[in-house]
Amino acid sequence: MKKEWLKTILYFGGLLIVLWLLRQFVFTPVIVKGDSMDPTLHNDERVIALLNFDVERFDIVTFPAPDEPGKNYIKRVIGLPKEVVEYRNDTLFIDGEAVEEPYLDQYKKELTDGLPLTLGNGQQEIFSFGEIPPGKVLVLGDNRRISKDSRSIGFIEKDQLSGDVKLIFWPLEDIGLIN
Repeated sequence: MKKEWLKTILYFGGLLIVLWLLRQFVFTPVIVKGDSMDPTLHNDERVIALLNFDVERFDIVTFPAPDEPGKNYIKRVIGLPKEVVEYRNDTLFIDGEAVEEPYLDQYKKELTDGLPLTLGNGQQEIFSFGEIPPGKVLVLGDNRRISKDSRSIGFIEKDQLSGDVKLIFWPLEDIGLIN
């Protein structure tokens, strides 16, 4: 009888250690706060972010908010180091070449005011971020009209990126991989 209890305790203890190690070194749960990533992510959704990752264009990443200590932001990586990024009438250009952003199609269809979804700080339709410095990335929220992102907080250090968001796990009706 004692052997069974000991085996059970060791099993659950080992399981807890494995789960703790996974949480510390592989992934972390994140709660989405706000509407800046609509329609891709919604307020109060729970997501999983991978901790060890190589940053690629259009990854959705988490990072400490540079303007609000103790808070984290979730945004999409648009530009990588040493790229020249600009928007012309709602079209993304990287190093002079147009790049599609299909994840914005839903929002663009819903616009009724005749203005582009992505506007510069001064509400201009054509604007440039210039060349992104080495070691930094340009991030934007998918809900471009309300997102606090690189247009206002500047470029983000790559080594400040804390997670690559890959999966929605709550609420259950939204469960699945993120595009």
